[in-house]
Amino acid sequence: MRILAVDPGQKNIGIALSDETATIANPLTVIQHVKREIDAAQVATIATENNAKLIVVGQSIDEDGKPNFEGRRSARFAKALREQTNLPVELWDESYSTQIARQAAIAMNVSRKKRRGHLDSIAATVILQSYLDAHR
Repeated sequence: MRILAVDPGQKNIGIALSDETATIANPLTVIQHVKREIDAAQVATIATENNAKLIVVGQSIDEDGKPNFEGRRSARFAKALREQTNLPVELWDESYSTQIARQAAIAMNVSRKKRRGHLDSIAATVILQSYLDAHR
């Protein structure tokens, strides 16, 4: 079963996709943020085109386990996504995914110029891999 993960951001939306066995997450693409409903429709289309059976949306959580400002934005995005597709949509803690993605890119000796814009799909991959590992 393929699972699609989304890292919704203010400028870009990172997307990652699992393999058929839902074991390994891979970066898929980055789309530019336009408007929540348009973004949700694009993500729903990507999920359908890639035969995803579940969509996981990254959500920021504070120290008390409650969604922070960005986490509430993610919840609204997930709601818009549910209106665009019949696929199940789950929220998943994305804490530190961007920092982990940045560290991974640095460890792979990716130049600062090339890292720009590519961290979004890597962050979505980090979110998805965390989800996959927790559901084994």
